[in-house]
Amino acid sequence: MPPRPLIVRLRNWVGDVILGVPALQLLQAHGYQPVLVGKGWARPLLAGQGWPTHGRPGKLGERVAQLRALRTEARALDPGFDRRDNALVLPTSFSGALEMRLAGLRAVGYAQEARGLLLRRAEPITYGGHALTSYWELACRFLRIEQAAPARIGLATAPADQAAADALLAARGIRPGFIVICPFAGGLFEKQDKTWPAFADYTRALHAALAGTRDIVACPGPGEEAILAQHPGVLSLEGVKLGVYGGLLRRAGLVVSNDTGPAHLAAAVDAPVLSVLGPTKPEQWAPWGPTVRVLRHWPRWPTVDEALQQTLPLP
Repeated sequence: MPPRPLIVRLRNWVGDVILGVPALQLLQAHGYQPVLVGKGWARPLLAGQGWPTHGRPGKLGERVAQLRALRTEARALDPGFDRRDNALVLPTSFSGALEMRLAGLRAVGYAQEARGLLLRRAEPITYGGHALTSYWELACRFLRIEQAAPARIGLATAPADQAAADALLAARGIRPGFIVICPFAGGLFEKQDKTWPAFADYTRALHAALAGTRDIVACPGPGEEAILAQHPGVLSLEGVKLGVYGGLLRRAGLVVSNDTGPAHLAAAVDAPVLSVLGPTKPEQWAPWGPTVRVLRHWPRWPTVDEALQQTLPLP
C-alpha cells in the first residue's frame, strides 16, 4: 500500500521543528507520507529524513495557493485524500488553521486561538509538559492511538551533508573530540535574556584548562560573527548550512550551548550536550535525549566553575 500524503505545517523556530521530528516519524511509521510546509531553512535541516519540504510564502493568498497545489498533488497520489483527515497543524496560531481551511484541507490541530471551527478536529492541549511531547501527543491524537514518546529524536543526516561536514573538519584540521560552543541565543524567554553572561569567561577558562589538547569550534549564523571576538582561541566556521551543521555536531565530543536551536540539533543527532540555562524552563524546552545534561540554578546563572565541573575531565 503506498504511503498516504499528509500535509503538515511546521513551527517557525529551529528548535520547535526538531522537537516535532518524532511526531513526524510516528506518522510515517503508520503509513503516512509527511509533506511539510515551513520556513526555508526547514528543507536543509530535515534533508536526511527524505520528507518533501516546501518553503512557506509570505502572503496569505500565496500560502493558500501553495496548499491548494499540494492538495492537488496529493489527490493524484491518493484518490481518498479528500475523504479523510489529511493535514496536521503543529503551530497553535489562528492563521495556520485559517490557511488550511481556505485551501479545502481537513486539518487536525490543537484547539487554540478560537480556531476550532476552522479545523476538522480541534484537540485539547495539555499544558505544562515538554514541547516535544506536545507535538507527539498531537500526532497520537491524529492517529487515535496512545503511545509514549521516544527517549531520543534520532534525526538523520543526509549522506551528502555528512560528507561535507567531514570534509570541512578535515580542511580546517579540526581534530576528533572537538568541542562546539554555541554562545548565541535569539529572542527572550518570558521577557528575560537567554544568553549566559559568563559564557566568554567559561570559554577562556576552558581553553586554558585544555592547553591545546582539544579544538574549540563555533558556527556563527548571519550577524553572530562579532560575538566570537569575546571568545579568543575559538575556530570560527562561518556560513555552515543547517544540514551540514547537523553532520558536524554529530562528530563533536561535546556541545556547550545556550538555549538555542543548535542545542536541540546537537541532541537530535546524539551529540553530548551541556545545556546552560537561565530563565528557560527545562521541563518544557530543554534539549531532548539521553546525551543531554542541563546546568541550571535559576534565579541565578551558573558560574564558570560549575560549568567546568560539568565539562571536565573530557572522555
